[in-house]
Order: sequence, then structure tokens, then C-alpha cells
Amino acid sequence: MKSESVASEWSALLALQRATHATLQVLSAELVDLDLTSSEINALANLGDGRGRTVSELGAAVGTRPTTLTSVLDRLERRGHITRGARPGDRRAVLIELTPSGRLAAATIRQAIADVEHRALDGLPSDAIAHLRTALEALTEVRS
Repeated sequence: MKSESVASEWSALLALQRATHATLQVLSAELVDLDLTSSEINALANLGDGRGRTVSELGAAVGTRPTTLTSVLDRLERRGHITRGARPGDRRAVLIELTPSGRLAAATIRQAIADVEHRALDGLPSDAIAHLRTALEALTEVRS
């Protein structure tokens, strides 16, 4: 990154924060019938590929610590969207998997995400989208 872009008035982090809040508001409005928090939506969307994950793996996917994720998983389990069980070959690891209602909710969420993404990015050149992906991945990898 060029030093003049860091010193400019525009901030990638502030823009990302605005974009996050804007997209969460749109998603929440489109998914209001599911009665889920944004954290629950995030967890179900990440589980929506059908792969079970340990709490640690899901925490990494959703961008939060496993201890923070526990209350989200508690709520999703109470609502019947997920199950927690032992991971085959490692009884110490807890495996999170979607139930049939969780798969339905996750599919609805993933479709809404795809629709919002399409509306937001439609018309952008593919190289701009590729650069956006690269920038977002770089920001995701920032460590303290």
C-alpha cells in the first residue's frame, strides 16, 4: 500500500465499518421473518455449505472467539437450528452441524447474501471485485 493512501482522509477501515453496518441492516430487513441476530445469521451462513465445524473452526470462519460464539450457538441450538456433538475420532472436540430447519434457514440466508451482493457489486468490473476480495482478505488477516 502506498503511504499517501494511508495518510489520506479516506479510511478503508471506516469504509468497511460503514459497509458492514449498511449490509447488516439490509440483510436484517430481508431476513426479518427468521427472527435472528446478525451473529446468528453469520453463523448459519458459514455453516450453510453443509460442512460441520468445531467451535474453533466456526469461530475462525465467523471472525469471533469461540467463547463469544458460545451464546450464539446456545440460542441456535434452543431454536433447533444446530446440534452439537462429539467429532468422530476426537471426543474432546464439539462438532456443530445444521439440523433440517438450520439448513433451510442457512439456505435462505445465503440466498439473501447473494442477492444483496449482486445488487451492490453488479456493474463493477471483475478486476475491481478481485481487488476488493484481496483487500478484504488482507484486513481479515490483521493481527494485534
